Amino acid sequence: MRLRTLLTSTALAAAAVAVPAAVAAPPAVAAPAGCTASEADIYAAAGGVSGNPGDLLACREVKLSNIPGDIPMKGYKVRYVSTDAKGAKNVVTGTVAVPTAAWTKGGSRPTVAFNPGTLGSGQQCAFSKQLAGQFVDMYEGGNLALFLKAGYAVAATDGVGYVAGQVHTYMIGANAGHALLDAVRSSRQIPGGTLKPDGKVGISGYSEGGAASLWGAQLASSYAPELDVVGAAAGGVPGDLKLTAKQLNGSLFAGFLADALVGLNAAYPEMPFNELMNDQGKQAIKDVKGNCLFGTLAVFLGAKVENYSKQKLTLDQLYALKGPDGTSWGEIVDRQKLGVDIGTASSGAKYKIGFPVFQYRGWLEEIIPHETEDGTRAAYCKAGINTTWKNTYPTEHLSTDWGAAGDVTNFLGDRFEGKPVKGNC
Repeated sequence: MRLRTLLTSTALAAAAVAVPAAVAAPPAVAAPAGCTASEADIYAAAGGVSGNPGDLLACREVKLSNIPGDIPMKGYKVRYVSTDAKGAKNVVTGTVAVPTAAWTKGGSRPTVAFNPGTLGSGQQCAFSKQLAGQFVDMYEGGNLALFLKAGYAVAATDGVGYVAGQVHTYMIGANAGHALLDAVRSSRQIPGGTLKPDGKVGISGYSEGGAASLWGAQLASSYAPELDVVGAAAGGVPGDLKLTAKQLNGSLFAGFLADALVGLNAAYPEMPFNELMNDQGKQAIKDVKGNCLFGTLAVFLGAKVENYSKQKLTLDQLYALKGPDGTSWGEIVDRQKLGVDIGTASSGAKYKIGFPVFQYRGWLEEIIPHETEDGTRAAYCKAGINTTWKNTYPTEHLSTDWGAAGDVTNFLGDRFEGKPVKGNC
């Protein structure tokens, strides 16, 4: 089903959902004795954060009812330590799924680090809650089923901002990449778990998850050098947020832009934002914080950013605004651009990538500008990264996620088996 049709039908019934009240944070601890944490423990407010990146703070064994196929597995919700874009420790939640069938292909069972596509910013939208059947507004349970049927474990991050009192920092690159890598670290600390430190790691995500996947790839060697990352797959990637925002503004999919603006404010609260809003803008912030994917798209159908601030500020005018240290919004948005200062493992680049990457998009892509998806691929090729590219799926944005799922699983499976791949730059 095309996303445009799905959105139209959803918009007729969409309504805002209230954000749950904050819950007091439990004390931060290192490895829990068992996976007996309550729901409140998993999603409690962060409070003071101690421990190292990837430390498991709490876990809860759950049935992942929204992964189809009745695959025998152990499923867990996890709460773990990560690092935000400013270098401060934070708390992130996620899901770990491990097949119960023995791994028989040699070595330790590999893990797919997975970041979902856009789910929305409401607390109820967390991927871990949706996989467990507590809310249904997601579409990637089948993708995870393919990984699990192949025998791979999955460490799926919710991303930053789904604990009580926070807002999802949508499209903040370092936050996403760190949270994704730390999900793998935490998966190996589950009490009684079977995942080993030497297990190979593949990274995967589409759309928002595709950007997170490439950020995880770019940060892996410096942030988590002990992880044996062997490949990354990323599709529908909004690599340049300025190009993407320009296309989204006033479109059927302006809700993604609304999520991004509120997410930027959540990550950089010192920057001018709330004080700029008119009454419509104040309501828009509440709408973003209360809705999941389709509710947000319905509320902001055709919305233009100029209508939400007192001075009718355009995107370019917003980018020009500066914070207390002189940094502009435009500079912060540019920091999220993918493919900048990347290089091979032997290069002097800031972000070193020493493993193959698979990038892809649908031929009928209608949400993310082709220029930025193609441009991200071109930047990786120019940097000498072993890049496989495919843009021939006869699909639009949402259906490409499903249409490419088999190729993604096979690409990562080949990397786990150590098969060589020659990119098609």
